[in-house]
Amino acid sequence: MSIDELRTELAKLEAAEVRLSAERDRLHNQIDFGFETTNTRERERELSDERRRLHDRIDVLKKQLGTQQTA
Repeated sequence: MSIDELRTELAKLEAAEVRLSAERDRLHNQIDFGFETTNTRERERELSDERRRLHDRIDVLKKQLGTQQTA
């Protein structure tokens, strides 16, 4: 991938992470204020797992960008 492609992918992943975090925060508020259901807890876990995978991919892309920019 070119640097521009890496940057584009990184921007998309970072935007997706913001959306996931907002939804996860909303679910946390539901849970914290006593509106927890089995589905709420399961969805929160799914979002957390997906967010963790996104962070891993973001870290890889940042590392690749750092390596390519100094090369």
